[in-house]
Amino acid sequence: MAVKAIVLGAGKGKRMKSDLPKVLHEAAGRPLLHWVLEAVAELECDEVVVVVGHQADAVRRSLPAGIGTVLQEHQRGTGDAAATGLAGLTLAADDAVIILPGDMPLVRGSTLRNLVDHHIGTGAAATMLTAVLAEPDNYGRVLRSDGSVVGVAEVADATAEQLAIHEVCTSVYVFDAMLLPAALGELTTDNAQGEYYLTDVIGILAGRGCRIEGYVGAAEEGLGVNSPGQLADVESILETR
Repeated sequence: MAVKAIVLGAGKGKRMKSDLPKVLHEAAGRPLLHWVLEAVAELECDEVVVVVGHQADAVRRSLPAGIGTVLQEHQRGTGDAAATGLAGLTLAADDAVIILPGDMPLVRGSTLRNLVDHHIGTGAAATMLTAVLAEPDNYGRVLRSDGSVVGVAEVADATAEQLAIHEVCTSVYVFDAMLLPAALGELTTDNAQGEYYLTDVIGILAGRGCRIEGYVGAAEEGLGVNSPGQLADVESILETR
């Protein structure tokens, strides 16, 4: 078994109020994407690809040697980005594929290692890194039934009952490589944002009776950057580490 990684870095980040690709904004002296790649490096993956889109050449130029890229020509959601990244990997049936966003600089390599080990140890079809937040805001809510993960509700599509849930999806996943391609192929844009949601893969696999695990990590590690204020927040934490 090998571990392959897909880092999602195609977005512009409209709320950043800048033409710079979101993943190239700096926190504590380094681009967000570089913090994520440093954490991924601790997994010693056989392959790592970054999905690029907005100002793709600038993102490519920033990457260290040995990191491949795949171009997402049209940003149609995280599910489409994951499928694009998957096409850039050479997969064996027993591989594990970790997918994570390039704007989560606080995630630690040790956490990713524990997540992958948990996935392999439980024999799950998919394992999500989750966090419990006092104020979940715009994070997708983790849906469980009798303790087992059965799906993720994006905020724009969630019911009032689901919005009351405090366990959230951090957008970091490990998937069984044999099951992921077909599940991505079943995604639709039948949702409030008209996009292909990677989170929907969890519901698809659960609906097939597959085992889905939720690995609860530290709340701060799941913080992404979508605005200048959030960038300042993560920078403050990085500087105290």
